[in-house]
Amino acid sequence: MANYLADNQTRFLNELMDWLRIPSVSADPKFHDDVLRAADFLKTRLEEAGVNNVEICPTAGNPIVYGEYVVSPDAKTVLVYGHYDVQPADPYELWTSPPFEPVIKDEKIYARGACDDKGQVYMHVKAFEMMMRDGQGGVPCNIKFMFEGEEEIGSNNLEIFVRANKKKLQADVILISDTGMLANDVPSIEVGLRGLSYHEVTVTGPNRDLHSGLYGGAVANPINVLCAMIASLHDENGHITIPGFYDNVDELSADERAEMAKAPFSEEEFKKSIGLPATAGEKGYSSMERTSIRPTLDVNGIWGGYTGEGAKTVIASQAHAKISMRLVPHQTSAEISELFQKHFRSIAPAGVTVSVHPHHGGEPVVTPTDSVAYRAAADAMETTFGKRPVPTRGGGSIPIVAMFKSELGLDTVLLGFGLDSDAIHSPNEHFGVFNFLKGIETIPHFYRNYAAAQ
Repeated sequence: MANYLADNQTRFLNELMDWLRIPSVSADPKFHDDVLRAADFLKTRLEEAGVNNVEICPTAGNPIVYGEYVVSPDAKTVLVYGHYDVQPADPYELWTSPPFEPVIKDEKIYARGACDDKGQVYMHVKAFEMMMRDGQGGVPCNIKFMFEGEEEIGSNNLEIFVRANKKKLQADVILISDTGMLANDVPSIEVGLRGLSYHEVTVTGPNRDLHSGLYGGAVANPINVLCAMIASLHDENGHITIPGFYDNVDELSADERAEMAKAPFSEEEFKKSIGLPATAGEKGYSSMERTSIRPTLDVNGIWGGYTGEGAKTVIASQAHAKISMRLVPHQTSAEISELFQKHFRSIAPAGVTVSVHPHHGGEPVVTPTDSVAYRAAADAMETTFGKRPVPTRGGGSIPIVAMFKSELGLDTVLLGFGLDSDAIHSPNEHFGVFNFLKGIETIPHFYRNYAAAQ
C-alpha cells in the first residue's frame, strides 16, 4: 500500500488541483455550470478508480453523485458522504494567490475547497483506487459513495433524496471526512458536533434614506438600532440573553470537563494563530469548551447605509444582519429559532419595524465511542500516526449527521484530517499535503478493520 501511494502521490495531487480549479460555488448562481462540471469530474474519477454504477442523480437543486462497489450481499456496508460544492471565495483581494488557481506552498495546497471538502472527498476516491490496485487484498467490504453539491447552502435537497432512496442507501455505518484533528502529531476523531440556527434580520425605519442633517436626532436610525439590539444579545459575562435559550443545554459534569481538558491545547498558540492578544467568550469556560460544548450567537454579516468611497451623510432606511447560533445537545434548531425570532422582535424600539427571515438549521449530535466502527477508525489512525487518537467535540455543524440517524438509523464516524489552521470559509484556505496523503493512507485501514471486526 505504501509503495502504491508513494508511486502515485504526484498524480493524486495533480488530479486534486484540477478539481480545485473548478469554482463549484453553490451559493452564487453564476457558478451553476461550474458546480455541474465539478460533479461530472467526480463521477469520472470514481469510475476510473473502479467504482460501479456511478450516476449523477438530479435533485431540485444541484445533483448528487452516487456510486457503489459491492463485494458481497453479506458483507458490511459503509456509506461515504461528502460534498463537492465550496464556499464563496470573497473577498478575493485577501487571497495571497487566486482561490481557484491552486498552488502548493510550504507543503500546503492553497485553494478554495482544498480542505472543505474537495480535498477530503478526494482522499476517499484515491483510497478506493489504492485498495483496488495495490495488491493488498482488494476492497474488504461494500462501499457506497454519496457526494452532494449543496452542503454549503444548507443541503436543501439531500434529505428529500435520502427519504426517496432508503433502500439504495442501506448500510451499516456512515463515514464522513469533513472535520479535523487536533494536530498532525496529535490525531483525533470528532465525536460531537454543534447544531445551527441561522437567520437574516432587517430593521426598517423611514420610507427612504434621509439627509442626516435635516432629520438626524428626530428619527430612529435603523443602523444604530440594529447595533444596539445585537449588542443586547449578550450580557457582560458573555451569556446569551434570549429568554429560555439555555433551558435544554446539556451541562457536562466536572469529571467530563476534566477529561476534555486532557486534550492537548495551547491558549497561546490559539491566540497567535488568529492574531489576537486575548480570547473572549462565556465566563467560566475555557476556549476549548467555548468552541465545542457551549452554545454561541454570532453576527456573520451586517450592512446598511452608504459604504462607498468618500462621505454621504444619510440615515439609512434599512439595516440588515445575518445571525447564527451554534447549538449543543438537547437544544433543537426549531426551538431556538422560535425563541430568537420572538425575542428579537420584542426588543425593537418604537420608530422601527423588524423582520426575521430564518435560513437553514441543523441539530447537534454526539456519536458513540464504543462502536465497532469508531474502534475501527481509531485503530486505523493509530496504525498510520503511531498514536491513539483523542476523541474530541467539534465546534462546527454538519446537520446531515442527525438527519442520517433519524432517516437511515445509522451512526456516523467523523474521520477528518483537516486542521483548525486550514482557514476554511476564509481567504487562503489550505490543506496540508501531509494531511491529504495521510488520509489516503489511513482510510483503507478503516475498511479492513471494520470488515474484520466481530
